[in-house]
Amino acid sequence: MPPTLASLVQHSALKLTVRAGEDRLDTPVRWAHVSELADPVPYMEGGELLLTTALTLDAEDPETMRRYVRRLLGAGVVGLGFAVGVNYEAIPQALLDAAREESLPLLEVPRRTPFLAISKAVSAAISADQYRAVTAGFEAQRELTRAALAEGPDAVVARLAAHVDGWAALYDTSGSVVAVSPEWAARRAARLTADVERLRERPAPASAVVGGTDDRVELQSLGTGRRVRGALAVGTGAPLGTAERYAVHSAIALLTLTTERSRSLQAAEQRLGAAVLRMLLAGQPDHARAVAGDLYGGLLDAPFRLLIAEPATAAEPPSPGSGESPLAVLAESLEAAAARAGESVLAVPDGEERLVVLAGDGGAVVTACEGYASREAEDAGIVVGLSAPTGPIAAAAAYKQAEQALSVARRRGRALVEHEELAAGSVLPLLADDAVRAFADGLLRALYEHDATGRGDLVASLRAWLSRHGQWDAAAADLGVHRHTLRYRMRRVEEILGRSLDDPDVRMELWLALKATGDGAGSGAGA
Repeated sequence: MPPTLASLVQHSALKLTVRAGEDRLDTPVRWAHVSELADPVPYMEGGELLLTTALTLDAEDPETMRRYVRRLLGAGVVGLGFAVGVNYEAIPQALLDAAREESLPLLEVPRRTPFLAISKAVSAAISADQYRAVTAGFEAQRELTRAALAEGPDAVVARLAAHVDGWAALYDTSGSVVAVSPEWAARRAARLTADVERLRERPAPASAVVGGTDDRVELQSLGTGRRVRGALAVGTGAPLGTAERYAVHSAIALLTLTTERSRSLQAAEQRLGAAVLRMLLAGQPDHARAVAGDLYGGLLDAPFRLLIAEPATAAEPPSPGSGESPLAVLAESLEAAAARAGESVLAVPDGEERLVVLAGDGGAVVTACEGYASREAEDAGIVVGLSAPTGPIAAAAAYKQAEQALSVARRRGRALVEHEELAAGSVLPLLADDAVRAFADGLLRALYEHDATGRGDLVASLRAWLSRHGQWDAAAADLGVHRHTLRYRMRRVEEILGRSLDDPDVRMELWLALKATGDGAGSGAGA
């Protein structure tokens, strides 16, 4: 503890006597300062014990003393030491009344006690307190280091909470709580997710203070360079002291080292995962299982899904301070979800613009990907294609499914499309493509130009005929014309287009062209 007015009064060699402000003696003293100025406030920083003999003060004037005492309190002076037997034989009543009125601690200093002795006592107490803090900090550092080596991050968080006499929580890259101590702080830590997310957007190292005076929380980012790998929250009822600050800084360093070591292991696992994926796509599931071993073996024993993610827009290198790419953030989010759920996940970057992920069907990773994609949709951060559930033998087919779903997602402007949607839906939405529309316009342009001259309605007749599968009477009835008129119009269509309507491929292309341009909407079954 730093020196207080009470500890100075209890110092047997100083012989100080309390004359006012007895209820404020527990105030810490930052320094002892001697001044005979009538207004020493410009030279005060706050927290000082001011020592004076009132050489230039009219200490017997009540109004002067009231102004003097109020100025000292306003400047943060914690106490006034008045030497008697020098200029005044006793503390003047005006000063006593002013100090008692404002509750300013007033200490009577006997003539035989030099101010230097008081300054030395304060200095020695401050040095001793700093030494104790440094010693406690080093001890905390040793204890936290032992915990990190023997038990891991959870133990570091628990030891830190005990050292700061509060609570501590560790967050992963997604902002989820991965360790907290004591247990009662779990709900409080969970409420800080938004604050952790804001901290993660800033380059490391970064810090923030949230909460009020009764529940003060310091947030510290974890990571090296500009990459944020997680965050540490420390909750206390008051600002951290020197010893507590040492403990927090030690915990940050240890947790950062642990995180970076984990990243190195993840990089090695990623290279192994890339080899496993290549074998699966090459149709070598047995070799893939042998290479995966226990690391990914469980993942290959159950139905899994294969997803492919790409940036929604052309990828550009992140500018300094802008954070990681959306694909890197997605990969870390999925790995964090897998770790929390105790699942295996295989996430492999394919160059800088594609991420391939193999994850258990119906597991936390697929759910996290769907949630991430829905959050990112507004910002067009990524697009994701998700295959149907499959196994190692059909991995290559699943990859093609994911690519097809990805292509549809990009074309439709969606963040995520599952392959099941394509199989269960209609092919018609796939025609919403500029290239398809251009083909359709080119194929039907001559018919539109013919109709524009008023010489017949060939486009409507072709649509009716195709929708009735070439049944002349039914199509003519739909149009309200004679079947011979319809036959004549179909011959004109063949002449203008230079194609035979007897060819099923021609009929298919014409029907899809009508659908792509909107002229087939609302009609019956296609050809």
